[in-house]
Amino acid sequence: MPPTLASLVHHSALKLTVRAGEDRLDVPVRWAHVSELADPVPYMEGGELLLVTALKLDAEDPEAMRRYVRRLVGAGVVGLGFAVGVNYEEIPKALVDAAEEEGLPLLEVPRRTPFLAISKAVSAAIAADQYRAVTAGFAAQRELTRQAQTGGPEGLLAALASQVDGWAALYDASGAVVATAPEWAGRRAARLTGDVQRLRDRPAPASSVVGGPENEDRVELHTVGTGRRPRAALAVGTAAAPGTAERYAVHSAIALLTLTTERSRSLQAAEQRVGTAVLRMLLAGEPDHARAVAGDLYGGLLDAPFRMMVAERVPMSASAALARAEVRADSPAAVDRQSAAALAAADTGGEPLAALTDVMESAAARAGEALLVVPEGERLVVLAADGGAAAAACGVYAAALETARAGIREKVPGGEEGELVVGLSAPAGPIAASAAYKQAEQALSVARRRGRVLVEHEQMAAGSVLPLLADDAVRAFADGMLRPLYEHDATGRGDLVASLRAWLSRHGQWDAAAADLGVHRHTLRYRMRRVEEILGRSLDDADARMELWLALKATSTE
Repeated sequence: MPPTLASLVHHSALKLTVRAGEDRLDVPVRWAHVSELADPVPYMEGGELLLVTALKLDAEDPEAMRRYVRRLVGAGVVGLGFAVGVNYEEIPKALVDAAEEEGLPLLEVPRRTPFLAISKAVSAAIAADQYRAVTAGFAAQRELTRQAQTGGPEGLLAALASQVDGWAALYDASGAVVATAPEWAGRRAARLTGDVQRLRDRPAPASSVVGGPENEDRVELHTVGTGRRPRAALAVGTAAAPGTAERYAVHSAIALLTLTTERSRSLQAAEQRVGTAVLRMLLAGEPDHARAVAGDLYGGLLDAPFRMMVAERVPMSASAALARAEVRADSPAAVDRQSAAALAAADTGGEPLAALTDVMESAAARAGEALLVVPEGERLVVLAADGGAAAAACGVYAAALETARAGIREKVPGGEEGELVVGLSAPAGPIAASAAYKQAEQALSVARRRGRVLVEHEQMAAGSVLPLLADDAVRAFADGMLRPLYEHDATGRGDLVASLRAWLSRHGQWDAAAADLGVHRHTLRYRMRRVEEILGRSLDDADARMELWLALKATSTE
């Protein structure tokens, strides 16, 4: 505890007597200062015990003393020490009355007690308090370190909550609560997710203080990590501002959490190389070798069905990027809470692949899942557990981006191009990794063509091939194949295109197709022979019939 007026009064060597303000002796004293100025207020900082002999004061003038004391109280002076036997044999009644009126503690200092002795006593008490705080801080640091080694982040949070006599919570990069201590703090911590997300947008290291509504506890938020973007955040809730010892404990916890949550760059690079090697072996059809190299790092991922994912960054125009920023600012109202949180948390300033990696890695870390992420230039290849938290987080993030993209199309006509496209394979095992990779690439191609963020391979199989015909290359092929028929019909010598469509739709049944057209079946046979002559293709060829049908479908979608 810092020195107080009460501790100085009880100091046996000082012999101080309280003459006014007996009920306010428990206030801390920041320093003891001697000043004989008639107005020392400009030189006060607050928290001082002012020591005077009234050399330049008219201490017997009631009005002068009221003004003097009132200014001292306004400046934050916590007490006034008056030396008797120097200029006045006793403290004048005018000063005592003024101190009583303003509630300012007034201490009588006997002649045999020099002001220097009071200053030394205050200084010694402050030094002793600081020493106790530092000692307690080092003890807290040792305990926090022990808990971090034996109990992990959960044990560290429990020790920190005990040290600060409050609660503590750890958040991941997305703002989701990872752990709390004690358990009852979970609800309180969950309400601060928005504050944590705003904190991560500031340059690291960053911190803020959140004052809760309805006189809730005071909460400090601190980013955790050494990089430009924090890997986690720490919340510390206390009834009042932490003291020196508590502050030591908080900073020690931040340092220890940084060590436990932030991996070294060399270790990250090594894991990246292992992941790349595992992926290449899987794609080369060497699952046994891949499993041996994966070891404990990725081995669990290969023991169960996984999803292969290929993500690609797509350029965005300036107008679409501006609309994207506006839509993201409104995203909480546009999408569900979980999707909005994922969208906001993963925003990495125009780095969609890094955003997707953050979302999936955070989800995998919370669920204790293995996740293999391999960057390939402007691409990202990911192996994630089928039905796991990482794959689900990817879906939530993609849904949020889809909503934002719809908003972009509203704000910028023709600005539907996206910043990210993802193709997801069907569930597969190590033996079928190469096939899964091809499925993911096919899904990626469809996502890019359809303007979608995420397409799963199962969606392709369950859907129709007709939307794929919207590709410009397919339409060009169709136009080239059917152009001679359109040119023939333009001369008014027949309706070969409509006849071909009717015949193919009826699977070559002459009577049914002729009835659809309202012509005799011999007329239809003549028209089909003309189609064969003009195109130089036999309609008995199944490939020719298929290509002509797709060409007709492609031109009908325009």
